[in-house]
Amino acid sequence: MQKYALQGKDFSQIYDLLALRVLVDEVHDCYSALGVVHALWHPIPGQFDDYIAMPKESMYQSLHTTVLGPGTRPLEIQIRTHQMHRLAEYGVAAHWRYKEGAKRDNKFEEKIAWLRQLIEWQKDVTGAQEFVDSLKTDIFQDQVYVFTPKGEIKELPSGATPLDFAYRIHTDIGHRCVGAKVNGRLVPLDYQLSTGEIVEIITTKASKGPSRDWLNSSLGYVKTANAREKIRQWFKRQQRDENIARGRDQLDKELSRLGVSGINLEDLAKQFKYDRVDEFYLAVGCGDVSQHAIASKLVEKEEAQKPPVLPTSSSRPALPPSGIQVMGVGDLLTRLARCCHPVPGDEIVGFITRGHGVTIHRTGCPSVMAHEERERLVAVEWGRVREQSYPVDIRIEAFDRDGLLRDVATVVAEDKINMTAVSAVTNSDHTATITATIEVTGIDKLSRVLSKLEAIKNVYVVTREVSQK
Repeated sequence: MQKYALQGKDFSQIYDLLALRVLVDEVHDCYSALGVVHALWHPIPGQFDDYIAMPKESMYQSLHTTVLGPGTRPLEIQIRTHQMHRLAEYGVAAHWRYKEGAKRDNKFEEKIAWLRQLIEWQKDVTGAQEFVDSLKTDIFQDQVYVFTPKGEIKELPSGATPLDFAYRIHTDIGHRCVGAKVNGRLVPLDYQLSTGEIVEIITTKASKGPSRDWLNSSLGYVKTANAREKIRQWFKRQQRDENIARGRDQLDKELSRLGVSGINLEDLAKQFKYDRVDEFYLAVGCGDVSQHAIASKLVEKEEAQKPPVLPTSSSRPALPPSGIQVMGVGDLLTRLARCCHPVPGDEIVGFITRGHGVTIHRTGCPSVMAHEERERLVAVEWGRVREQSYPVDIRIEAFDRDGLLRDVATVVAEDKINMTAVSAVTNSDHTATITATIEVTGIDKLSRVLSKLEAIKNVYVVTREVSQK
């Protein structure tokens, strides 16, 4: 209306209009404009819709009213803010990027234009909605757009969780988060959000703060670096001595769980760029160094300057290439010990057998430590091998419940790990012991699956087993 007033025109000159759109700056201006409209012209009963108070499912917002305009001709008027107009014209994604001050992205805008064109093409085609839905992943594969309960839009990277959303809203909301609802239903905190979902964060003032599990990348609680850093900063503000003690316990637990022994902690700390072991403990306790990172460093140590693989004896074709280098020896048959099941990343030692080449054990294996013929031990190291799986025995201790074994099998299967044997025993104190043999490609993969198994309800410890034979 302002446009026509500036041009010196009145409504007698724009009778051809069937509808009029009014754009204002703020939400309260929408209702002020509505009052002016209804004061000027008589509203038609039953022809008023408030989509600002009650947005459509597409998050469209506007005031719609139809009045008897000049000449008693019906005139539909839409009143909305500029932001509401941007959402109506260009969709959720473009509106939000503009609102958050994102830099102009020509490729992104081309995708928006393409999507709008596709919608036009598919309007009269059966299954058009399914067609458009199938395109969302391809077009917006790098980000998701979700809503707060108040309709605010938040952009997050693909794979983001409710915790990422909570920390995007406010640091304190993330710290006090105890649960989440998506589209009105409760979801776990590692739930991966999808575009268009409405996310509600459940908080409590009684919260003791973030869980250290949130920093475990294997468990998938947070995706964004922003959320991860805020969680780390929270732990850093805790007592230094407490974090050092916790870090020492966590490191000991991780090395014990992986069955790793004989590690020089000063060397391990220097691998993470810490000059002192206490500083390394502090980093572990604060969450700056994760369990998976420790396992990965153990693998890196083995992979550094690996020698080429030595061929195995053709007389034993049934044995897979072990990829073991026996120091100072040429072509020699090697095999992995069944008592301790070494995997790449483990510290290993060779034992010269009579007529069966060299058996490879983990350093600290009870079978080797108990052997009296120490002169038959030889230095060995992992060579470069194609990726293959190695058997590992694990032990799970838990409070017994229905479905425990099923949940264990599900976690292993979801990680695409083969389980070759499993047994479960219910103890008299209502605890359960599950032993299993799984096949992993290395110690880092083992660390990941052990973390996930330990996160199962009622499970209180998961360790790598070593035969005492």
